[in-house]
Amino acid sequence: MRRDLDDVIQGWPYDPEPGEVLAREVRARDGRTVLQVRVELGVLQLEIGGRPDGHRPHGFATYLDYLRHCAAGRGQSQDGKSSPWSMTAAQCGDADREFVQFNHRRVAWLALRRYDKAIQDADHTLALMDFIQRHGNEETFIASHEQLRGPVLFHRTQAATILALERRRYEDAIDALRDGIDRLDAHQNSWWDQHDAEASPNPALIDHLRNFEQEIRSNYRVEKTLREQLDEAVAREDYEQAARLRDKIKAQARAGR
Repeated sequence: MRRDLDDVIQGWPYDPEPGEVLAREVRARDGRTVLQVRVELGVLQLEIGGRPDGHRPHGFATYLDYLRHCAAGRGQSQDGKSSPWSMTAAQCGDADREFVQFNHRRVAWLALRRYDKAIQDADHTLALMDFIQRHGNEETFIASHEQLRGPVLFHRTQAATILALERRRYEDAIDALRDGIDRLDAHQNSWWDQHDAEASPNPALIDHLRNFEQEIRSNYRVEKTLREQLDEAVAREDYEQAARLRDKIKAQARAGR
């Protein structure tokens, strides 16, 4: 049986445009669908569900699930209080591997315009980063992940916005952008409070999202979304109007299911 990748590589040349990701979904020999990413030295093959490498670390769906299990089962001190729990060096290495895998798959989903899948993988990556922030064993390890939070948030916001536009839910697209801008802004401010400016997040990401917001408002004539109106009603303490707006938002959410 042949074990080389010659047929795959020769039939799929590596000639991307600048910034382009070459990805495709293909049918495996056993009938399942897999995701492939063309890289300069070959091809990465990823599972489309669960962990991208198809493994179940320690019997859990993802390594993050296993880490949460470890943290929940931490010991107690003599006074009965939960003792602080930190990741070991080996756990940090395994968490890094999962981080890289989900990054590859998120970028591939974006290239294939599978925005719902990209959102799921972005959410997993962000949850893993949140866990590392709480339980990482040293500041440099935590910072090495936190400095990548901006691009992940940016991708998630892009995916959520475009998905809303595809569904012709233009107010939802604006709300997704506003939420992403707020999260990026909070991340950047937090970073600047704790680190020097040399490795600061890219402020152009927020500018890009703001320009996208203005483009949507102009093209689809979106003035103020219900959520924006709700924020204004709460700010001026008009709680009756706020209650009516909440009811409208809930009704829209039910209708969109």
